[in-house]
This record gives sequence, C-alpha cells and structure tokens, in this order.
Amino acid sequence: MGGYEYDFSVISQNMDIFIEGALKTLEISAIALLLAIPLGIIIGMGRISRNGFIRILSSAYVEVMRGVPLLVLLIWIFFVLGQFLKLGSYWASIIGLAVFTAAFIAEIVRSGIQGVPRGQMEAARSSGMTYWQAMRLIVLPQAFRRVLPPLASQFIMLIKDSSLISVIGATELTLNAKNLVATSMRSIEVWTFIGFVYFAMTFTLSMIIRVIEQKLLARENS
Repeated sequence: MGGYEYDFSVISQNMDIFIEGALKTLEISAIALLLAIPLGIIIGMGRISRNGFIRILSSAYVEVMRGVPLLVLLIWIFFVLGQFLKLGSYWASIIGLAVFTAAFIAEIVRSGIQGVPRGQMEAARSSGMTYWQAMRLIVLPQAFRRVLPPLASQFIMLIKDSSLISVIGATELTLNAKNLVATSMRSIEVWTFIGFVYFAMTFTLSMIIRVIEQKLLARENS
C-alpha cells in the first residue's frame, strides 16, 4: 500500500454514475420481487398441498433453487435459456433473481400458513366453506400478517444478491463501479463508497421493516 495516494474526488466527480446504478439496482430488485412473490405463494401453497404430485413438484423446485448457486443460475439463464427466449441481460437478471428468490418466499409462505392455528381452517370448513375459500378468506389473510416482515427482509437479501448480475453484463451499481474502476484506477475509493451505498440502502430498508413489525405487533396486541 506504500506510495498509494488516496483521491476520493472520483466519488464526487462521478456521483451521477453511482445514483444511476443505485436506482437501477432498486428497480431490478423490485421487479424481481414482484414476480417472485406470486410464484413463491403458489409454490409455498403447493408445499402443503394434499395432492402428492403437486407437493413433490413444489418441494423439488425449492430444493433445486436453494441448492444451485445464484451466480450459476444467472449464467445459465443468460447464456442457455436466453438464447432460446432472446433475453437480454436486463430480463435475464430479473428472471434469475425472481425464480431464485421465489424458493425462499415459498418457505416463508409455507411457514406462515402452517403458523395459523389449524382450528381456523376447521372452523371455516365446518361453516360450509370449500378448502380454497377457507384458505383465501380465512387462512391467507392471517398468514400474510405473519410473513410480511420476513418478505421485507427477503427484499434486502435480494438487493445484495443483485450485485451478482454484473457478471452477465446487467447495468446496475456493481457493474457501474467495475467500469469506473477500470477507467479511473481508483479501486479502493470506488469499492469503499459502493460498500457504503449498499449499506445505506439495506439499512434504510431495515429501519422501515422494523417500523412495520412494531406496528403489526401493536395491532395484534390491541
């Protein structure tokens, strides 16, 4: 490290690049989450389905997605699946993040549904509701309140995981940082600031999640 002169002016001079990258990171992560939530709900309900085939299929999806590294999944979607579907790096990134995150959301949904007392379902069925009516009107609304904080935490994990999409050329915060380092040769300054940017985004979301959890807890206790 001897002889290296720090110059953090590269940060202020390229702030627009960092802002653009951070916004693109949030955009990709938010779209991926919006796609992952309904897929995760379907798979999570499939995990507790009374149909054996659906249950096995859903469980297999979860195990495969949790067992394959996200980086490998992103590369496969971009270079293999992308060749057939004509996917660019942008949508390959979103699809990869979505199908990967859906597996974890499925487990959150499954645990949330199973956390609702079984008597709620039995009471709904005894009142004449079908299984799906009871699930939609009685069980899922209660489960939603339980899974909302973990879902928000999953969004934080998604933002951090999105840094891997730079490998397939998707424009976001990490790729912008790589390009800036290549042109400015200021790796220490750039990567230090990038770390603070990611921390700022995730810490802010963590505080929002904490407020949501406190409000939900206060509502349940009232």
